[in-house]
Amino acid sequence: MPNSIHSVTLAITGASGAPYALTLLKQLLTHEIIINLLISDAAREVFRIESGIELPQTKEAIEQYFQHRIEPVKATLRYYEKKDWLSPAASGSNAADAMVICPCSMGTLSAISFGSSDNLIERAADVTLKENKKLIIVPREMPLSQIHLENMLRLKKMGVTIMPASPGFYQQPQSVQDLVNFVVARILDQLHISQKLVPKWGES
Repeated sequence: MPNSIHSVTLAITGASGAPYALTLLKQLLTHEIIINLLISDAAREVFRIESGIELPQTKEAIEQYFQHRIEPVKATLRYYEKKDWLSPAASGSNAADAMVICPCSMGTLSAISFGSSDNLIERAADVTLKENKKLIIVPREMPLSQIHLENMLRLKKMGVTIMPASPGFYQQPQSVQDLVNFVVARILDQLHISQKLVPKWGES
C-alpha cells in the first residue's frame, strides 16, 4: 500500500533518545518521500553522548552523512539550520504533510504550546498547527511535572498527537533495539507510512 503522505518534517531536539531519532530517520529514508530534517544544538550533544556520533557542521555534509547510513535511500533528504527562515518548513505555503519531533525536550514542548517561534523547529511546529497538518510529539522525560502535563494537555486539545517514548513488552523484545523499534513502528503507523519493524497486533 502506498504511503498517504509525501513529505515529513523531522525535528530532533535535546531530550534523551538519540536511538529513537536515528531509527526513525533510517526508516523514513527508505520511503519515497521528502524529509525536512531539523536538529537542535542540544540534540547534537545528545547524539555524541548516547550514540558516539559527531555530526558534521555543513548542510551538505549532514545530508550525506545520514544518506550513507542507509542502502538504498529512496527519500529526498533536506537539512535546514535553526535560523533558516527561508526553508519550506517555515511557511504554510509549503508545509510538509506531517511533522514529528522525536525526541521532544520539555523546553521545546513548552515553547510550542505557547506559540513561540524563536527557532525553525518551533516555527515549523507553529506552521504545522496553523495549517491543520499532523503534528506528532515524542516526549522523553520522567517524572513529569504539573507544568509538563499541562503543556501536553494544551497541545492535545489543539489536535497534537502525544506519543511518549514508552515501549511495550508484549512483542517479547530481545534487545534495546527491539524496544526502540516498537516506538518507531508506532510513530510510522500514526504517519500512515508502512513499516516492517514490528507486526501489528494479531499478525504473526
